[in-house]
Amino acid sequence: VMNMRVVAGFLRGRKIISVPGKNTRPTLDQVKEALFNILGQFFTSGKGLDLFAGSGSLGIEAISRGLEKCVFVDKDFKSYQVIKENLQLLNIEQKSEVYKMDYLKALKYFQEKKEKFDYVFLDPPYHLQKMNEIMKLLVDYDLLNEDAIVTCESLKEEDLIDSYQSIKLKKVYYYGISKITIYQKGGVFNE
Repeated sequence: VMNMRVVAGFLRGRKIISVPGKNTRPTLDQVKEALFNILGQFFTSGKGLDLFAGSGSLGIEAISRGLEKCVFVDKDFKSYQVIKENLQLLNIEQKSEVYKMDYLKALKYFQEKKEKFDYVFLDPPYHLQKMNEIMKLLVDYDLLNEDAIVTCESLKEEDLIDSYQSIKLKKVYYYGISKITIYQKGGVFNE
């Protein structure tokens, strides 16, 4: 079992339980750290969506760094249990919602609930290669607030769109075999 920790914020240094088994690929600490450096380290508020949450480590990191609320989604029951356990251990259940759902069902459900997010973290299994479809659904279902930022972790050869309606590619960062691609809806991205 990989030992993961919260990198920064009020939960800094706290342990995060990872999901047993080989199906989830935890985001490496250096990549996680880079991702949040890109986003500006800390948040003053906002609502996040961690769509292929695994152990919940990205959303937990975001909460630790000041995100008001984060919604965690994973279709795997083990992941769902681990997320619940992590939120309980870290005492941040009141800032979280957890859904055991397939990503398509979840996005549809959020559309029906008229949910909107400021930050979306996409770190799907590498074989899924559905990033472009998901990006389009986020826009089509009107799930993004103005200036919302979407971060995608994928294999570096995965071919991602430059823009779709109101969202535009802002930057790509490469780490080993993977890349982080950052999109933003409307607005200006502060470098």
